[in-house]
Amino acid sequence: MSDHAHGAGFHGPKCWVATFVAGLVIGTILAYAFPKPAPLTAAELASMKKMTVEELEKDIQEKQAKYDEEVKEGHKPHEGRPRALSEINAPNIQPVLAIPFALLLLSIALMPFINQHFWEHHFPDFAFCLGGIMIAYYIVALNGFTTLTGDPHYGRHKMIHVGLEYFQFIALVGSLYVVTGGILIRFRGLGTPVINTGILAVGAVLANVIGTTGASALLIRSYIKVNKHRVRAFHVMLFIFIVSNCGGCLTPIGDPPLFLGYLQGVPFGWTMVHCLPAWALCVGVLLTIFFVLDTMAIKKYRQEQSSAEAAEPFGVSIAGVANFFFLGLVLLGVFLDTLLEPLHLPHAPYGAILQVVAATLAYKLSNPDNLKGNEFTFGPIKEVGFLFVGLFATMVPALDYLGNNAGKLGVSTPTAFYFASGALSSFLDNAPTYLNFLSAAHGLAGLEMGKAATKTFAWLDLHTVGSTGVHPFRFLLAISLGSVFFGANTYIGNAPNFMVKAISETSGVKMPSFFGYIVAYAIPILIPTFIVIWFIFVSGHVL
Repeated sequence: MSDHAHGAGFHGPKCWVATFVAGLVIGTILAYAFPKPAPLTAAELASMKKMTVEELEKDIQEKQAKYDEEVKEGHKPHEGRPRALSEINAPNIQPVLAIPFALLLLSIALMPFINQHFWEHHFPDFAFCLGGIMIAYYIVALNGFTTLTGDPHYGRHKMIHVGLEYFQFIALVGSLYVVTGGILIRFRGLGTPVINTGILAVGAVLANVIGTTGASALLIRSYIKVNKHRVRAFHVMLFIFIVSNCGGCLTPIGDPPLFLGYLQGVPFGWTMVHCLPAWALCVGVLLTIFFVLDTMAIKKYRQEQSSAEAAEPFGVSIAGVANFFFLGLVLLGVFLDTLLEPLHLPHAPYGAILQVVAATLAYKLSNPDNLKGNEFTFGPIKEVGFLFVGLFATMVPALDYLGNNAGKLGVSTPTAFYFASGALSSFLDNAPTYLNFLSAAHGLAGLEMGKAATKTFAWLDLHTVGSTGVHPFRFLLAISLGSVFFGANTYIGNAPNFMVKAISETSGVKMPSFFGYIVAYAIPILIPTFIVIWFIFVSGHVL
């Protein structure tokens, strides 16, 4: 029997602690062994915001005045008083610091081929070690730098911020996974191409109401179960493409980057108005491809069976409806921090805390029969949590570099924004990627990031701004579609992708490898679809 069966070998919590400490030690050594990054110059800081140095100085003065006014009125701002330009020495992060991120990606892609058994035991160790390296490096090497808001400990500030983002991420993903685990959707009958296509279509719509993560967690178990007799990898892959990614581009609830855009001032209904045609075409194409594949698959399956399938009528029943109350609390948590801003409460992740509480209560109060019927275990969410703690920590330098250099990357057309934001969203967190490109697009339009300017930017479809000669809304459309759609290109492109993979493997579905996902599914199915979307809606050749 395997070591896994006997529980042999050094793995588990003790090994996680050991590898994390080892990562911290390595990161500390690297921080002292190599020169610190050079600070950004005033010209580079201004270039990041598409301003002149004089404009940036004026902007800082206005923010200082606003801060002083809030303090005078008795409010306690979440951030410190903005520093004068001469006092800012933020680090100029270089791409070489993204090596741990690249190593973690390669580990996810290659280790299952090299030694599947070893990887199953030790994938958390890779995440903790490489994440520890970057955490220690940032805290030690970048301790003498200041943030743009004046915090004198850039590295520590950055890692605390990333830790908070990770907590909010895992609180949302984990709570949705747990709450929906107590909602048992029973599909009577067997999955046919028509039924399966209908489920995916409903999921694409539902993704805009409860988010791609919520829709994925709610439907994937029952979807697999109704196809248990003949489920194949393509059933899950198209589910990931449609429900976990592309379906969620109609509302800010659908996907995190669109929600951040909403917080920055993009009107709530903007995506529904401008993204609907592209959404309909993209989802329609993917549903058609799925229907063709499933029709071929069921025909082959029936030819291989010696007896005919029982023709039980299709039906749906839902148990555990009380958990929809907790699902509502989880969704409220997405907006809670924003709703509480006028109260000027001490800064804390109130929404994420509500989500954790809701998930805990939902799990405690869920009918055990519903959990059993969903074959609920914590294994899949543990796998997501462990790997993404490393991904969050190690992707920081890549996102910092993008933030510092987005204006220098030669991205100046809707086409460039679509493919650049899409390519990076395939591997990096698409939320900050969206914001960085949105900031660069504002600069091209001669506008500064801010709620009022973003509303102008979003709705100015009858006039051109700046020197590009392009309607500003096309930039926003390109960034929105690229950030949401291209997240389907890899397992790590969007949070639900890896969660669905883990749930499917727990249910016995043999899923493709990291590279198999890209080569066998993303390239032949998604890339041509995204090129068609670009040509019709982004390039300007058709619309």
